[in-house]
Amino acid sequence: MSSLVPLSELDTRERRWPTALTVLPYLMLAFCVALTVVIQGSHKRALIVDLVLSALVAGWMLGMFTLHPGWRDRPRRMAVFYAGLVVLSAALVIMAPWFGFFTFTLSFFAFRILIWPWRMYGMIAVAFLAGTSQAYGVNKDTPLGVLLYIAVLGVNVLVFTAYTWARWNSAVLDQRRQAAMDELSQANHRLEATLAENAGLHQQLLTQAREAGILDERQRMAREIHDTLAQGLTGIITQLQAAEHAIEDPAAWRRHFDAATRLARDSLSEARRSVHELRPELLETARLSDALADVAGRWSELHGIPVQVTTTGTVLPMRPEAEVALLRTAQEALANVAKHAHATRVGVTLSYLDNEVALDVRDDGQGFDPHQLCPDAGGRGAATGSANGSPAPAAGEPASGGFGLVAMRQRIEGLSGTLQVESEPGFGTGISACVPAAPAEAPA
Repeated sequence: MSSLVPLSELDTRERRWPTALTVLPYLMLAFCVALTVVIQGSHKRALIVDLVLSALVAGWMLGMFTLHPGWRDRPRRMAVFYAGLVVLSAALVIMAPWFGFFTFTLSFFAFRILIWPWRMYGMIAVAFLAGTSQAYGVNKDTPLGVLLYIAVLGVNVLVFTAYTWARWNSAVLDQRRQAAMDELSQANHRLEATLAENAGLHQQLLTQAREAGILDERQRMAREIHDTLAQGLTGIITQLQAAEHAIEDPAAWRRHFDAATRLARDSLSEARRSVHELRPELLETARLSDALADVAGRWSELHGIPVQVTTTGTVLPMRPEAEVALLRTAQEALANVAKHAHATRVGVTLSYLDNEVALDVRDDGQGFDPHQLCPDAGGRGAATGSANGSPAPAAGEPASGGFGLVAMRQRIEGLSGTLQVESEPGFGTGISACVPAAPAEAPA
């Protein structure tokens, strides 16, 4: 909270002088002078003394206060003015007790021109003048009269000091309340600025999330096209080329033609499902292990290479996207074996471990040098050649297998999983993918 207003400034606020109060002391003095003329008319000497003192009081107020408004904000000058006014008023009260009516106006001066704590002392002086005026008729020559006089003074001092203290505390509380309101107003302004800034940041985050979603969708569609249409078209081309070479053998030609037709239909079905963001048809009707067995069986029938599918461990719950990622990884690995490995047999193993699921695809093909793998521009391990086969293409040649490993890594690492490629020339290739068995937010 901001610091409170200094006491001097608070006193300055108290000293703002209403116009009526600049006239009231003169009116009370004139009233008391009129009483003096009426009461002291037969006592010429006393009357003259009272009138002279009254004139001095009027001149003191006029010269020190009324005609010099700029002096009212000078505490020392006002202290001198108030002290002189108290002395002259005391003389008047001693000469004529009815001037006690005028002494009450000194309390207005005390509240307006004296700073704290001198204001309290000024009010005590007014209390003494008022008490002296009220006890003027008490015989002070007797002990009882003295006690009565002291009692009257005590009551006046108590009343005046209590009132002064209450006024001061009220002013301090008002000042603190105003300071609190000012601080609250500033806090509200800061809150409004923060809310506006948060709104801008929220809009920025929405824009970034939208752009990230567009990028993710592009990558997803690229992977889906590669895993479905690209592989299917490659298989169709391979079967049509084989049919072209077997044109003199009707049975072989029909077999390759039927295989190409089946691949075209399967690819079309997968393309439609990819566009609609549906799971692969195999996973909609079977478990992951059964879907892998079906994919491996079709691939083996198509390429004439035996595939052994093995499942180990207790089946664990998996996210649908994790099942899709492992199935697509197996499809890509088998496609690379067919294109590059020249293998005679392939093994596919699905392992359910404690908290994760692993997929291994290994072949006994020609293998390759793992040092041909290099990091891509995005920072992930990628291959400039095939994951299961031939070395990277020379400059100017199409990197036909380049996107396969990239897509596999994107799928697996996007699920907080890992993908490893092991190979050695002449000793085949192994691809191992591992993903969490349950969503990250699910309890272990």
